[in-house]
Amino acid sequence: MNRFNLSEGKATEEETILDIKDDVVFKGANLWILIFAIMVCSVGLDINSTAVVIGAMLISPLMGPIMGVGLGVGIYDNDLIIKSLKNLGIAVLISVLTSALYFWISPLDEAQSELLARTSPTLWDVLIALFGGFAGIVAGSRREKSNAIPGVAIATALMPPLCTAGFGLATAQWAYFLGAFYLFLINSVFISLSTYVIVRVMRFRTKEFLDPDRERKVKRYIALFVILTIIPSIYTAINVVEETIFKRNANNFITNEFAFDHAQVISKRITFFRSGSHIDLTLYGQPVSDEVIQEIQLKMPKYKLENCQLNIHQGQTGQTGFDPASIELLNQQLKTGIIEDLYRKNEVQIRNREDQIKLLESEIIQYRSKEIPIAEMILEIKAINSNVTEISIAPAVLSHVDSIQQDTLYLAYVDFKKRPATAEVSKIEQWLKARIKSDKIKIVRNY
Repeated sequence: MNRFNLSEGKATEEETILDIKDDVVFKGANLWILIFAIMVCSVGLDINSTAVVIGAMLISPLMGPIMGVGLGVGIYDNDLIIKSLKNLGIAVLISVLTSALYFWISPLDEAQSELLARTSPTLWDVLIALFGGFAGIVAGSRREKSNAIPGVAIATALMPPLCTAGFGLATAQWAYFLGAFYLFLINSVFISLSTYVIVRVMRFRTKEFLDPDRERKVKRYIALFVILTIIPSIYTAINVVEETIFKRNANNFITNEFAFDHAQVISKRITFFRSGSHIDLTLYGQPVSDEVIQEIQLKMPKYKLENCQLNIHQGQTGQTGFDPASIELLNQQLKTGIIEDLYRKNEVQIRNREDQIKLLESEIIQYRSKEIPIAEMILEIKAINSNVTEISIAPAVLSHVDSIQQDTLYLAYVDFKKRPATAEVSKIEQWLKARIKSDKIKIVRNY
């Protein structure tokens, strides 16, 4: 069990506590770094750049006060708890206001996917924060610091939720604000919890003496707060799982049951609600009869879509003939599909042509290799350079280790009596290129 011993390589308790306390306070340079990091992260979310968001998370100093809270609870240091909570509150306030100011000024007011990903916390976010926090405090308690802390900052994503909350505040979209702020709360609580657990496992000395009754009361408060924090995320996680299963079943249903010879699905919208989901399909081609659609609807329970409403939109209406708006929509969607299909086909054809060219080049070299007059070349090389003792020429394929690129060339093996000069080798190479009628040749020397 020594392999899993946390005491090995551990810094002293005083060093670990001092390191965490130093990162708790937000003032001076630390505060400016936070503001700049928030601006970088806000820009990354605004332009939907994952790389920029990750860079901002690496800069962020938000981990300090969060781990400070967990450490304070673990060693029963009320002063450290209050100090950490105070500085965390300052950091959160400044972060949200800075982000809100940016999004209020920014002309880009549409929520991108990077931003939307921070508005619906789930149980998986809880697990990420918990295990990320474990990694952070274990790494922070080592004598030799590793790159685990920056990795935890990226994995737990403390800064993007605050920026998303700023976006919700600036655009008055309170669902975004509350969802993102809840995600930040989850991360903060469970990083602090993991810090508390590791501090107790490593048996850090407590600052205050607590009688058993008071200690049990503190643990009950911690457990209650953790449970209250985790309950909404469990509900969201259940919704995510149900929605994923529903969309998978709906896609299978559409693929299997809407395969017609004279009509095709050109657009689909699958919407999940626990109270009643619906599938909206637009068909193009010959209209599908009501009888056929009713038969298809009867098969929906087979795909576990009992409480789902199916809406079919076709280009022809029963009363007024052709609906111009529907026809225009269908035409636009058809054009888009045709263009995408042409692009994919052309891309495949281009790739196939490149493969054919490489194959032909390889075959040409193979045919030429059969025509290499090696007997005549041996007589010539004796006259040109008496230092050569052996020579062999054969076609080869050169593969690059760091890429998938391949080159076809001639490989010439040459053995010398004594070490040749560079100019001597170069002269032989030029003679071989002229003799074989190919610039693609590589000499392998043996001396």
